[in-house]
Amino acid sequence: MDLEIKADRGISAVCAVFNGEASLVELYHRLLSTLSLLAPEYEIVFVNDHSSDKSGKVIASLAAQDPRVQAIDLMRNYGQHNALLCGIRAARFDTIVTLDDDLQHPPEEIAKLLQRLDEGYDVIYGTPKREQNGWARALASKVVRLALRSAVGYEVAKNVSAFRAFRAELRDAFTGYNTSFVSIDVLLTWATTRFAAVSVRFDPRFAGSSNYTLSSLLRHALDMTTGFSTKPLQLASLIGFTFTVFGMCVLFYVIMRYFFQGSIPGFPFLASIIAIFSGAQLFALGVIGEYLARMHFRIMNRPAYVVRSETRKRSQVH
Repeated sequence: MDLEIKADRGISAVCAVFNGEASLVELYHRLLSTLSLLAPEYEIVFVNDHSSDKSGKVIASLAAQDPRVQAIDLMRNYGQHNALLCGIRAARFDTIVTLDDDLQHPPEEIAKLLQRLDEGYDVIYGTPKREQNGWARALASKVVRLALRSAVGYEVAKNVSAFRAFRAELRDAFTGYNTSFVSIDVLLTWATTRFAAVSVRFDPRFAGSSNYTLSSLLRHALDMTTGFSTKPLQLASLIGFTFTVFGMCVLFYVIMRYFFQGSIPGFPFLASIIAIFSGAQLFALGVIGEYLARMHFRIMNRPAYVVRSETRKRSQVH
């Protein structure tokens, strides 16, 4: 898709890197080819999320050779959203594009995101024409979107993707955010309601396999639900109210049976009722415990990330 270069546009492509050694050089060259056609000024920000392969050395080498590349190395593995937050804060230009390091998000599709962004929106998601993931990853992604609905709403959650473009001024809304639970999509909703999506091509992974597992995605969904929404607490309250009404109905049944039949149900009936109410109480306590744990970590003021080093060639950016 052709897009006219805007003289006042600058693009920062931000990529969280985790064990992406095999695809980084190819990603770098394709980003350069694409961004040079879209803006007079651009940069690539690679954030190494404590990879176990040579990803850190690869991006440091690219940054040492090319002033358009900034390489940031984190102290430990903080997670994709935390690494992206670091890169977003380091971005220098007015338009920020985030994408994965495995080339599933083709750099050539960035033009579609920018064209939609120029229509007056603040955030544009690139949604896949066809999913490239297996059934387990697809199922987990649906669970994540379902959890995200409670924090950002249905219209935003249904289009959420790691391939996104947005205006840099949105980060002013979360400039002081510094806790370990991070969701870029939730933070963006703190700044704007002007979201949109465009259908783009998603490619198979360039090399290797996904670093996300079913359990990690489900854990991310739990973090989003309890970290940015009160829906679980409302659900716990609803369950408590439902079982209170149920208990009153059981009490009414027992009293009526005593008056009309002169007897009440025995131990099995009592045991089942106790088990039901105990389960409801434990569920509610578990939900409350999740919120208390997050409050505990936020009071501890754990940082979202800590930078070990930054590499950038000291030269004028073209």
